Amino acid sequence: MAIWAGSAAGRQAGLPLDSVIMTDNLATIHLPEIDRVIGTIEMRGDVDSALRTTLAR
Repeated sequence: MAIWAGSAAGRQAGLPLDSVIMTDNLATIHLPEIDRVIGTIEMRGDVDSALRTTLAR
């Protein structure tokens, strides 16, 4: 799922660059490994739907 930095969703998230949420390539990351937050996504419905599709396979 692509989020363009200049779109309404990208500006709301505070994304400095165009970004992609890949729900078919999940990984667990320990909190100390995260150096900085680059944005906050409020599109939970879209992300939930993509995850349901991925995990139903």
